[in-house]
Formats: sequence, C-alpha cells, structure tokens
Amino acid sequence: MNYHCGKSAKTIFAALLFVALCSISLTSTAGNVILIIGDGMDDHQITIARNYLVGSRGKLTLDKLPLRSTAQVLTVDDANPNRPIYVADSANSATSMASGVATSIGRVGTSAGDDRDLVNIVELAQQQGIKSGIVSTASITDATPSAFYAHVNTRDCENPEMMVQAETYYKTIADCSPDLKSNGGLGSISEQLVDSGLHVALGGGMQHFVQVAEGSGQSVLQLAKKAGYQVVTRATELNNNGSDKLLGLFSPSTMPVMWRGEDDRVAEKPIPSLLNRLHWALGSVTYPEPMDCEDNPEYVGMPSLALMTETALSRLAGGDSGADSFFLMIESASIDKQSHERKACGSIGELQQLDETLDLALAFAKTHPDTLVLVTADHGQAAQLVAERTLFVDIPVPVYSPGHVARINTREGEIMGVNYATNDFFSEEHTGVNVPLLSNDVGQGLVPAMVTQPEIFDIIKSHLLK
Repeated sequence: MNYHCGKSAKTIFAALLFVALCSISLTSTAGNVILIIGDGMDDHQITIARNYLVGSRGKLTLDKLPLRSTAQVLTVDDANPNRPIYVADSANSATSMASGVATSIGRVGTSAGDDRDLVNIVELAQQQGIKSGIVSTASITDATPSAFYAHVNTRDCENPEMMVQAETYYKTIADCSPDLKSNGGLGSISEQLVDSGLHVALGGGMQHFVQVAEGSGQSVLQLAKKAGYQVVTRATELNNNGSDKLLGLFSPSTMPVMWRGEDDRVAEKPIPSLLNRLHWALGSVTYPEPMDCEDNPEYVGMPSLALMTETALSRLAGGDSGADSFFLMIESASIDKQSHERKACGSIGELQQLDETLDLALAFAKTHPDTLVLVTADHGQAAQLVAERTLFVDIPVPVYSPGHVARINTREGEIMGVNYATNDFFSEEHTGVNVPLLSNDVGQGLVPAMVTQPEIFDIIKSHLLK
C-alpha cells in the first residue's frame, strides 16, 4: 500500500498513525530469492568436486558463502504419515522445500496419505503478483522442478501418456488416474506447467511436451504457445531481450552432462583372484585402472546452466518487472543422476556448472542488494570419497571395497578414489545424510544453524513475501 507522508495530519493521533504506516511501507518491500539446488549434493559430492576442480587446498565459490547451515531431510511413510522414512527421493524432498510439508517418496506437491494438493511458494508468489522461474539441467517436468509448480500423486506422470497404468522403469507402473482433468485433477506435469503461470522455464524434457494434451487435439507444446510462451530449443536462441513468458526445451529428457569418464568409463568393481574367491584372506585383488575426465561430445550445443540462469534473471528482473521481486529455482540435476550411474566425472562437471552459476547469482545479488541466495541439496547420494587404496595396505590380507570404484586422476598429480556401494543393481541409491544449506549475507538472521528441510520453505517465504 502507498501512503502520503506529508504534513496533512490534523491531530497528533493521526500523525502517529501516518508515521507507523509510513514505517511499514518503507520496510516491507519484498526481496528476490534465488534458490540453487544441487540434486544429490551432499558434502561428499562437494569434496570430490573440490579436490578435482581446485585441489584439496583450493576453495569453490560454494566454500566462500558467509552463512553455513545444515538441513535434516524429512520423509514420511505414505500409509502412516507419522512414521519416518530416513532416506528421501527428489520428489518428496523438493516438495518439502517448495511447500513446507514433509511428504512421502514419489509425491509431487501432494500430502502423504490423504493426497491433498499442497500450496507451493510459486503459487503464493503469484497471489502477490511476484514472477517465478525454474531452470534445470533435468527435464523441467522432473521431480525437483515440478515440485515447485505441480501437484500429482507420483513423479512419473510427466506427460498425458504417462497418467494411467504407465510402465516407467523395470516393470514399475505409475497411475495418476485421480489427477486426470476428466476426474477433476490438474492433469500431467507438463500440462500443469503450461497452466502454472511460471514466467520462465528452461531445461530439458521436450518429449513430455509433444504428447497430445488430455481432451485436446493439440500437443502440450501447442497449448504452451497459446498460453503466451515463447518457445526456444537451441542455446543460440537464448537472449536477454523481451518480457514475454519463456519456455526453453533443449533436449528430449535430461540434458547431457559436460564431462564424462575417459572413453565413457564408469566406476568398476575390483577383481579378486581365484584364490581370494576361495578364501578372503588369500590371493590378491586387481583394482580398476585410473581414468581421466574428458569432454562429453553429447554436450556440444547445449546451453550451460549459467547461460540459462542469466536469461532467466534478465527475464524476471528486467523490463517492466524491474521494480518487482521474483523467485527463481535453479537445479543442477545430474550431480545425482550421474551418481546413480556411478559416473564420477559427470557429477564433478555438473557441480562445476552449479559453482559457475552461483558466481552469476552472487554477481546479480551485488547489484540487487535485497536478493537472498540460498544453496542446498534435496538429499545425499551414493558417491563416497574413500582411501584410494585401503588403509590396511600393510596388512598381508587383500582388503578391498565391495562396491564399484572410480580412480580419478586429479590435477594435483594424485589419484582420487570414489566408491559406490549402496547396492549391486543398475542404479545406486540415495543416502540419508544431512545436506548443506548455504547463503549469502542477506540470509543473516533468516538462516539458523540447523533446519529441517520444510523450514527452508519458511525462510524463502519470509523474505519473498514480506
């Protein structure tokens, strides 16, 4: 509200009232919030990347943020929401940050047990005319980004064809029948993005927008254009001009990562000798050969996370919205996805993208002083920094890791051991570790020493919706 603070007050009471109202109007201006999520980025992933990128004595931009906190990830059982589950997935943990409510694994913006739609920070921002944006190196319909704008009972319902009895992976079935528009729901995740009012959405996921929308002869992408989105599909089409809504889809699904292991190698199992297989204390074990990280040829032509972020910031803060606050969620998704595949180099390159994007966000915050920059993760991941060779090397017994090991040549001339051992399946699993919560100095007084993950929503809300 705007109040004239002149000398027109007729009484002392009126004058005091005007002063109070003026004070409120001068101190309640909402601020910007940039939330950067490293998917799967616990301290192991950060340390592995730091060792490789800047050396064990170096510091990433992440390391220089002035406020350092930690977040306890909360997950509950769907059948009994009072029962804790100690390891999360991206859907429920992102929902915690987006909506402030702990929910069950796989849920996007919905509550455990009773399947209620949870109001998210984007919806609250829109109620006050505040613009929002989503940037991700995953599909923008993936679990983490979708938790900030969508409501479905399971994360797999990314497009209209995935809504009813759809096979997802390894014979698992997703069913979002209650979320069909014909059943009074909001439709698939891609359809909900079109209806969400997001001002900017950049990332992968074209395959989820070419499907025919429910009850329509048109694709989701066609409906997006009708809803006023400018659609871009190449890095060269990104620019900082214009104030129209922007939808960027740069790959069919998750965007290719910047780096890969030498000749696309992944972590490999140590090979015990025949004698060792007969008895654990005998024989020998052969470790995988060390590898270098190299450029991923599939990354050519992709926009970097920093470029997408630069475009999003320009669209949200420039033009006729220059005086308004905004909310922007940025996800570096493949720290997690590459760890699932036991690809240490891919995760390291993705964390470098996050660190470069953080540089950009902090530079923006310097010229927009009321910008809160938060950096966190949705959950921990499998990659562990381990002794390159066992600490028991002097014992005459072949002690070795039972997991998959990547031995990475570092720029310090050493070999770094990265171990994956949550299972022996084709995909590693998440871990239940606390995750970092870091902030620029705008977070002073907002970010306590430790939070539960739903409290991150409260921090964002208190700064964005003053």
